[in-house]
Amino acid sequence: MGLKVEHVNKTYGTKKVVNDISFEIDKPSVYGLLGTNGAGKTTTIRMILGILKKDSGEISWNGKEVKRKNVNFGYLPEERGVYPKTKIYDQMMYFAELKGMKKEKAEESLKYWAKRLEVEQYINVTPEKLSKGNQQKVQFITAIIHNPELIVLDEPFSGLDPVNTELLKSVIIELIKNGKYIIMSSQMHSIEEFCSDVLILNKGETVLKGNLKEIKEQYNANRVSLSTVENVDKYIKELGLEIYNSKNNDYIINISGEEDGYKLINKLIENKVKVEKFEIMKPSLNDIFIEKVGEAK
Repeated sequence: MGLKVEHVNKTYGTKKVVNDISFEIDKPSVYGLLGTNGAGKTTTIRMILGILKKDSGEISWNGKEVKRKNVNFGYLPEERGVYPKTKIYDQMMYFAELKGMKKEKAEESLKYWAKRLEVEQYINVTPEKLSKGNQQKVQFITAIIHNPELIVLDEPFSGLDPVNTELLKSVIIELIKNGKYIIMSSQMHSIEEFCSDVLILNKGETVLKGNLKEIKEQYNANRVSLSTVENVDKYIKELGLEIYNSKNNDYIINISGEEDGYKLINKLIENKVKVEKFEIMKPSLNDIFIEKVGEAK
């Protein structure tokens, strides 16, 4: 069951934009697809959805070759687009019917998601009257109104304020609980929050893929997050450690391994410093991304 991408390639003219990409999503979850601009993410997505034809390789859904007619997918592209002068209700019903939904089921789904995403009061107005964030939520509904099995979200949080970002995150969690398979291309912190597995591309090449937790376990701790009641710069410097960032006695400190972190906390305890927070941190996904893409240049 699920999505399987095996040794997929795509060339435009003499330029190979996707080179021998393989990955698999075998359970309902969010799979992170990352890369620099021009890395091949959008081309990969479009081949998975059957929008673009691959040159070689295999893409299958539940054991069958992916074709647009046999995969019920939802797609939120990076390029935003709603018809500005057509009522939202009419747009939604049109797209739902294109996906084969009967009017009654489409209206039921629209009512649910409009309420869930807090845009029900706008259903009978035109998108040009909506804020950018509410237009984004409307377009998100378009991607899921027909209850797709496979959902691709390209920068889904773009243009959303923090409140609506949290709202959309809760919807994504709901979709996973309902058995949906999701591919997400987004900012690092969102990928790190949602995705158990990731694929990082650079210039069409896979530079890293696998379970994010297992990937992180391969790295030594590289930072300490510390909050204290008083300034502790002198204790940090006495141990020869570097302060990466500090503000109001909140510190991020570079370390070469966990042992440096233990030395720091012991020194603070010895000097009776009140510690409000102490956390030894592994590299973030952003750190790993920069390292791997840098190595591939």
